[in-house]
Amino acid sequence: MKETFYAGVYWQGRKESADECARRAEIFFRLLSQCDPIYTRWFEQANSLKKALQLQFEPTHETFLRFFKSRKYNEGAFGFGFGAWTGHEEDGHGGAVLLSCGSGVVPPPNSCLLDLPYAGPEEERVLTAPVLTGVMRAMVLAWEPDWGGVISHAYQDMRDEPVGHPRTGWLMYLSRPRGEIPPLPAPVRVEPVEDKGALLILTPERFSVDNPAHVALADQVRGLLDRAGLLRDFSDSFSAKM
Repeated sequence: MKETFYAGVYWQGRKESADECARRAEIFFRLLSQCDPIYTRWFEQANSLKKALQLQFEPTHETFLRFFKSRKYNEGAFGFGFGAWTGHEEDGHGGAVLLSCGSGVVPPPNSCLLDLPYAGPEEERVLTAPVLTGVMRAMVLAWEPDWGGVISHAYQDMRDEPVGHPRTGWLMYLSRPRGEIPPLPAPVRVEPVEDKGALLILTPERFSVDNPAHVALADQVRGLLDRAGLLRDFSDSFSAKM
């Protein structure tokens, strides 16, 4: 079965207004558009393909403010929920964003999720460490999350990691308040994301559960991060910041 990936970031309860979330959403979509051409065109989601293709929008602050003030996307105490897709009709050639933001309720957490392409030239372009580094930076700089990563569905299923804890990914992001990153084995690379936190790139080539060395490396990195106290769950992380 083909190995697929998603990118996601998560953050603890952080009450924010429609205007604040619209500002962050505009930053995210603008930075994401610089990562690959598939992220330059966006449509609202709908119950049918025909209808969704009629709902193209420009990802501006004004557009998102209108969305988040509408009954469709305003979830009251749970903030705002929004979905968008790239308009690619061929399976696996584009992607979709699922956004939950502005919630001060704990749990559930706020999140920004991006399905990544798994077919065609789009897959070959996007599923590279340099492009995905840009995707993760866009997510972090816009949303200032607690943790995130580019996750292999296959590895996630293989290890059945606890819900709420940072998950092990091809790329992993950990915010600065979680603590200092310990020394990690080669070929892992650690890059700062401005003053927000650290991005870990486990392998320069595409991660695969079919490669025993990749799986062993992911397991080793997770163990080192766990022993350093960086993988506490949401409630622990939230309590530490109070």
